[in-house]
Amino acid sequence: MKKMTEENLKSAFAGESQAHMRYLIFADKAEQEKKNNVARLFRSIAHAEEIHATNHFRTMEGIHPTAENLEAAIGGETFEVEEMYPAYKSVADLQEEKGAQRSITWAFETEKVHQELYRRAKEAIALGEDLQIGDIYICGACGFTLEGQLPDKCPLCGASSSRFSKF
Repeated sequence: MKKMTEENLKSAFAGESQAHMRYLIFADKAEQEKKNNVARLFRSIAHAEEIHATNHFRTMEGIHPTAENLEAAIGGETFEVEEMYPAYKSVADLQEEKGAQRSITWAFETEKVHQELYRRAKEAIALGEDLQIGDIYICGACGFTLEGQLPDKCPLCGASSSRFSKF
């Protein structure tokens, strides 16, 4: 693939991915405001944006066997833990941006868990097995991820167990 086309696809993938998430967030807000048809509209178009992003990613040959996908995921999480979020937190601290400090800290601490879960999955795949894993819970307030038992409250942000989604 020619470089300009590749860069254009990367940019389109990023834009479609962001639109997908933005529209899901907008749908949640519309539901809170009891605008259910608007929420449905946002969710339907978010799905279309996901399809566009998937098509761009597939065209860039970004989908590989699971072991390679796990390696890419570990690389992404490692970058976030070792470089991106520490740098972002330093800037937020320097500028005394309390909301950004909280959001970045929540993401940073959660990415460490994701990194370890992906490493465990990679080890299982290397042995020709699937990952042995219990229930996975995600805090709806901060995104903290944990395996096993649902806690009474989030160990990261203190949200009640009712805010967790089970996977």
